[in-house]
Amino acid sequence: METTTLRVSEPRELLALIPHRLGFRPRDSAVAVSLRPPRGQVGLVVRVDLEQLADLDDGGRCARALVGLLDEDGARRAVLVVYTDEDPRGCTDADPRDGYTRVARAVAAFREAAAVPLGDVPAWAVTGSGYLAVDCTDDCCPPGGRPLRELDSTQTSARMVLAGSTVAGSRVDLGRVPRADEGARRGAARTRRRWERRREAAVAQGPQAVAAWRLDCLRAWRSAVAGERVEVTDDAPASTADPARPAPWGRVEAGLADRRVRDAVLVGMLPGTGDLAERSVACETPAPGVDAAVGAAVATIVDPARAVRPPVDVAVHERVLEGVVAHGRAGHQAPALTLLAMLAWWCGDGARAAVLLERALADDREHRLAVLLADVLAAAVPPGWARRAC
Repeated sequence: METTTLRVSEPRELLALIPHRLGFRPRDSAVAVSLRPPRGQVGLVVRVDLEQLADLDDGGRCARALVGLLDEDGARRAVLVVYTDEDPRGCTDADPRDGYTRVARAVAAFREAAAVPLGDVPAWAVTGSGYLAVDCTDDCCPPGGRPLRELDSTQTSARMVLAGSTVAGSRVDLGRVPRADEGARRGAARTRRRWERRREAAVAQGPQAVAAWRLDCLRAWRSAVAGERVEVTDDAPASTADPARPAPWGRVEAGLADRRVRDAVLVGMLPGTGDLAERSVACETPAPGVDAAVGAAVATIVDPARAVRPPVDVAVHERVLEGVVAHGRAGHQAPALTLLAMLAWWCGDGARAAVLLERALADDREHRLAVLLADVLAAAVPPGWARRAC
């Protein structure tokens, strides 16, 4: 969740940055941008549906919630950007109850909520063909706005592209993981069912057998990670990896359904944990101090006092989790999707994390880790390293 210093006298630089900060191109949206002192450093960028902010009954509450988040972020000023298909100065989508367009209602609601803590709020609109100041009444903004191509030629856009930033075509695209081919999925399903049966047999045999099964699943995860490091280049998505290579997708999928294995996989992705993941599943009751060590390791994601940044190889873990989703049972991927969301949030990509969590909760509304992470995102809490940097 890095910050970028922009000259607010050049709003097109800010408009060029927003899709990169969100990770996708907004549509029918209102985006509030926090500007921190002393020189207008861009902080929190928050998106809501335009319809929600424009709602006659709920718009005020939504606006106050947005302003509260910006205030907590340390904002002293703010900018509101609305994304709509048409030039809002000529829209005919007025509500007969009040005579104002959606954009006008959304802007008015936000400005009213922001008046005391943030002062006057500039409002911009990005349409299907251009961008413009919502309050513009002269020739500085032609009909339809200034051409969108101007936003692609800004210094901000060039810097973000050179830094490797990409923008998805829509919010849904952020969480899309292409399915593996049918043959690869059938093979993974056979492996998963075999390992699910092994777990049932282990439960009947006793705690030691269950611990051994968990350790084998964790080893399968380690093997998949090692395979990705060797066989997939940094610029190749998981879906392009050879589905015929011996990757234990089904075994990993079966293991992630076990909470202890899932937590061990999470620990194994953290830097400096050594064999802690293995020790956490080696016995039904972990050795003294292991649970505390696991808690301390996970705190490095959340707690600013202990925070560490994501490791340089975080993309390898993402590719393995995407491989599990691509090869696994549709509608049963809450564990892998939640871990993917956790990694996205840790890396500061809250938009992708939110979309992945929506998919996870659609698969399992009661998945505990997904519910907890959803609460964190709803409260707009950044990862520990980002809060320490603020």
